[in-house]
Amino acid sequence: MNLDAKIYIAGHSGLVGSALKRNLISKGFSNLVTRSHSELDLTDQAAVENFFSKEKPEYVFLAAAKVGGIHANNEYPADFIYDNLVIQSNVIHSSYNNGVSRLLFLGSSCIYPKMAPQPIKEEYLLTGPLEPTNRPYALAKIAGIEMCWSYNRQYGTRYLSVMPTNLYGLGDNYHPINSHVIPGLINRFHNAKVSECPSVTVWGTGKARREFMYSDDMADACVFLMGLSDLETGSIFNTSDHKNGNTVAPVVNIGVGVDVSIRELAVMIKAVVGFEGEVLFDETKPDGPPRKCLDVNFLDSFGWKPVTSLEQGLCKAYQDYLKRST
Repeated sequence: MNLDAKIYIAGHSGLVGSALKRNLISKGFSNLVTRSHSELDLTDQAAVENFFSKEKPEYVFLAAAKVGGIHANNEYPADFIYDNLVIQSNVIHSSYNNGVSRLLFLGSSCIYPKMAPQPIKEEYLLTGPLEPTNRPYALAKIAGIEMCWSYNRQYGTRYLSVMPTNLYGLGDNYHPINSHVIPGLINRFHNAKVSECPSVTVWGTGKARREFMYSDDMADACVFLMGLSDLETGSIFNTSDHKNGNTVAPVVNIGVGVDVSIRELAVMIKAVVGFEGEVLFDETKPDGPPRKCLDVNFLDSFGWKPVTSLEQGLCKAYQDYLKRST
């Protein structure tokens, strides 16, 4: 990508989109296009098409999505499948209609089967049943992968899907109920510290294992992949060429390749926040999949690696939380 290339970041104000924006600006990209939800409703097909026909971006990072933790996915399954299907369909189709050079679609590691072998390779997609608690969201994301792949096959586009692991970082959602695990625990431990509560209760047994990645590392990986030449990305797109008998979707896992138990994570966040009480676990609440860790060997083969450890990232996230809560 040239530094003056016109780049549209769909969902620029969210955890992922804001990290992408920071990364692009830090690298000298100056022609960024963004729209808030009030300025552009991505579920409005006509509005999205009008936006693309007017702005004509060369590159698109599709980070806009309806996201949430286990509780939110359980409570609002219709919203999760509808909003995500409509948003990604509108953006991908309008990108094709208006000659976008490259599009990067951000999926989620929940697309993989609940009991997938660990660590999870890209080719495990669609090889088993999904985790029931977030199946509507996962199916929407799988449809986005298939849509990118289909446009590549029919129209010769080069739309890439990336599957980030569990993300956290600056500008996260700290809602007490609907947030993901790290921001939810940061909020819970901090409030317990301030109010001098004797304990904090964590959902589940604490035995489930998860992989976590700092959002700015994820953004750097996305920008890195988007900037690769056609020759360098050949190994991604050649595997999805049906004419040659290949049927692996153009997907790249983005993660750190290392997981921790939720119990270990809770202890780490407790230390970062400075909470001195007890950590309890509510075993009546769901754990989700027993383990979810991505195989990142494919991404490693391109020469990219993350730089932020979980301890460093948690400290940065907590400092950001403190700034936003004062």
